[in-house]
Amino acid sequence: MPLSPSTSRRALKHTRAITIEAFARDDGLWDLDAHITDTKTRDIKLASGILPTGSALHDLTLRITIDTSFNVVDAEAVSDAVPYPGFCDTIGPDYKKLIGLNLMKQFRQGVKERMSGIQGCTHLSEMAQVLPTAAVQAFAGEIIDTRDGASSSEQAKQPFQLDRCHALRLDGPAVAQYYPRWAIKPSSAN
Repeated sequence: MPLSPSTSRRALKHTRAITIEAFARDDGLWDLDAHITDTKTRDIKLASGILPTGSALHDLTLRITIDTSFNVVDAEAVSDAVPYPGFCDTIGPDYKKLIGLNLMKQFRQGVKERMSGIQGCTHLSEMAQVLPTAAVQAFAGEIIDTRDGASSSEQAKQPFQLDRCHALRLDGPAVAQYYPRWAIKPSSAN
């Protein structure tokens, strides 16, 4: 379903693109490569000079390497386009501070504690915040047993994704339809 029609717009001014790719490595680890670009539809005047229309204001990449338990075992960041060359692009090595965090256990808080404010790059740190759910999607059906359509009576463990969002709440109609074994009756309000 598309978004509702917007009111009249004059022009596109800014585009931010974020991509995250997950790669299974030959050594059993996984790389999550997150990339962000910001571009403007006009020349912009920066303290460092004029940035021509369509040139990247930001072109940043963050890679974290994780094991199958979601532990960060390596991290690196590069800044290929920045508004303050020679300054913004020096923070990359500091993203090694993410090593030791676990994507499923207070990762976002850990990023905040280690990389917020002057300790990191706003854009790289914001991008890191979406890595836990990207890793879950990458692992789904391969590392994490999602058992889509699961209703077999021989399953001892509830599928990972259940009770983690509004659509897949245990007392909801989607679970009743697609995962009947795990469905619970909604509690009646008194």
